[in-house]
Amino acid sequence: MKQRINLLTLGVSDLNNSMKFYQEGFGWQTQGIVGTEYENGAVVMFELDKGRMLCLYERKNLAWDSNLKLQAESATEFSIGYFVNTDKEVDAIMKQAEKAGAKITKPAQKAFWGGYHGYFQDIDGHLWEIGYNPSWEVEE
Repeated sequence: MKQRINLLTLGVSDLNNSMKFYQEGFGWQTQGIVGTEYENGAVVMFELDKGRMLCLYERKNLAWDSNLKLQAESATEFSIGYFVNTDKEVDAIMKQAEKAGAKITKPAQKAFWGGYHGYFQDIDGHLWEIGYNPSWEVEE
C-alpha cells in the first residue's frame, strides 16, 4: 500500500447545511448533492488538489455503508490540517471559518513546535487545524 490518501469522507448530520458551510464559508466549489438516486447514497464531493477529494456523507449512511453501529460524535478522533505560508493567512482563515459558523476551540497563536496555529470545529464538530510551519513551504 502506497503512502497516500485519495478521499476523506466526513460524516455529517445535515448534508445541505454542511455543504453550505463549505461553499459559503470557504468558497469551495461542488456539483452539489449527488447519488440521490441510490438509497443511502446522497453525498457531496469537493475536488481538492492533485486528485484528492473531501466528501460529506450523512453519519447514518456512513454507519450503514461500513456495517458499523452509529456512534456518538467525537471531535478528538482526528483533525484535518490545512497549512499555509504565513501567520497572517492563518489569522484570515480562522476569521473566515468563524464567520461561517465554525467554533474556535483554540485561537491562532504561537505553537510549542515553533510554528503558528489554531483550531476550530466545523458545524458538524469536525476538528480543523489551521497552521503555518516556517520550515515547510506549502505549494499553492
